[in-house]
Amino acid sequence: MPILDHWKLQLTIDDVLRAQGADPAVMRLRRPSLVKGTEKAITIGMALLHPRVLYAKYMVKGLVHERLELSSNTSCNGKSYLSGYLIAQHLARAHLIIVMVCTIGSELDETVSSLFKIDPIIGIALDGVGSAAVEMLAIQVCNYFEAEAQAHGLNTTMPLNPGMVGWPLDQGQPQIFTLLDSDEIQVSLTESCMMTPNKSLSMVVGVGEEVSAIGSSCDFCNLKGVCKYKNHYGK
Repeated sequence: MPILDHWKLQLTIDDVLRAQGADPAVMRLRRPSLVKGTEKAITIGMALLHPRVLYAKYMVKGLVHERLELSSNTSCNGKSYLSGYLIAQHLARAHLIIVMVCTIGSELDETVSSLFKIDPIIGIALDGVGSAAVEMLAIQVCNYFEAEAQAHGLNTTMPLNPGMVGWPLDQGQPQIFTLLDSDEIQVSLTESCMMTPNKSLSMVVGVGEEVSAIGSSCDFCNLKGVCKYKNHYGK
């Protein structure tokens, strides 16, 4: 399966603070030492990022009762489909779908675990670097496939992630991992449907003439209504 590894992730202090659920302006005012620690963590973390995206494209055969039937693929043992209310709502008009797993690798995770024992403040900040990095990677890959679709006169949907309202984690994650050979980028799924390495993200995007990116991922997030950064991540 194709792997994209050409990404350039340039993180700012604000990116990392938001990824930790903090308000950058407030942190600069009240906790300048933590801001300085974040700056140090970015310097450390940039050398530990190994961003890669594994993806596969599937033609859509049709939609039957919230089940999106996909073209067969021998690696999927005949189980080529996605299902769920969110899938039916956004991908019913898609001609093809792009399934992908993004990761920054395991080196940063391993360093965070080591740092927690000797410098927990930097360890926490470095964990935030990882969260911000995989978020930025996901945005870049969505932009990449959007530009590719537009070059062919097509549109893309917003990215759909397992765990969004209408596509529970325990439903969406196994479906995506059935459609991808994630061992190729050393990403695995635990029994609780969490990914290893931790700083990984799975998603699916629809492509077609009649699809559109109506709404935003924030509209289908379980934190809708309480998240302080809806306007930031909803762009």
